[in-house]
Amino acid sequence: MQTASFDPGLTQKFSAPPRRLINQDGTFNVRRHGAPWRHFDPYLYLVNMGWLPFFATLFLGFLVVNTLFAAAYYAVGTGQLQGVTGTSPGARFLDAFFFSSHTLTTVGYGNIAPQGIGANLVASFESMVGVLGFAVATGLLFGRVSRPSARIGFSTNMLVAPYQDGTSLQFRVVNLRRNELMEMEATVMLMTIEPQSGDPKARYQLLRLERQKITFFPLSWTVVHPIDSDSPLSGLNADDLKRLHAEVLILIKGYDDTFAQTVLTRYSYRHDEMLWGRRFTPAFYVDGGGDLVLDVGKVGEVA
Repeated sequence: MQTASFDPGLTQKFSAPPRRLINQDGTFNVRRHGAPWRHFDPYLYLVNMGWLPFFATLFLGFLVVNTLFAAAYYAVGTGQLQGVTGTSPGARFLDAFFFSSHTLTTVGYGNIAPQGIGANLVASFESMVGVLGFAVATGLLFGRVSRPSARIGFSTNMLVAPYQDGTSLQFRVVNLRRNELMEMEATVMLMTIEPQSGDPKARYQLLRLERQKITFFPLSWTVVHPIDSDSPLSGLNADDLKRLHAEVLILIKGYDDTFAQTVLTRYSYRHDEMLWGRRFTPAFYVDGGGDLVLDVGKVGEVA
């Protein structure tokens, strides 16, 4: 039986060369279509979205729920809400909305109170919705802040730089947070796309690193792939990499001492994000007191 070629799970056959496989924010450049709505998981969606969209979603949900309950109070009659002072329909609806927000959050200032079976039934149901809703929102917030995640900064460009008696492919990483990471490990692979039988086909090749693991990570780490005779990059130039739609896929894995868990970060460099014949400038130095000083802003600087 023919041995299957290496595939990291990103497929080898394309109808056309993709823009890139891994976005610079670490997400995969894959859009999903056709999944049944019942498989949608709102918890995963809300936990994984950005902070600004997350709080915007919570605020929008708060407005929608209070608007619906205000409509319910208005339907049973604002006359059953003691303390409503609005004379126009809009003003009475606004009073019902504010009463709904007081009830939902259990603030209860007391300036408006339900009277009558209809208003009390709606207020009772809203109180239950408020308790459950804020419990869910608290759980989502806790799930977001308690989930370990790495903030690894990557140099803006990948370099093809002089190395010993030859050249090497290099990029630099740094921990953007003040937590301690250790037992760092890098996996780097080269993806090229070549026409085969008329259809583009991807080829993935692991790149051997000068140092695949480091024990401690308090400073920056320059990850180096020596371009020797055994390297997939041997004999290739910038035009060749452009023709092959080359993309370097990176997986960084390390142990987070704060959360006592393993964290992962993905990144990639396209062929047009590589600089040839350049070097990284030093990103740390020893000050007058003998302390090591890391300048995070200089991690990506080249000369």
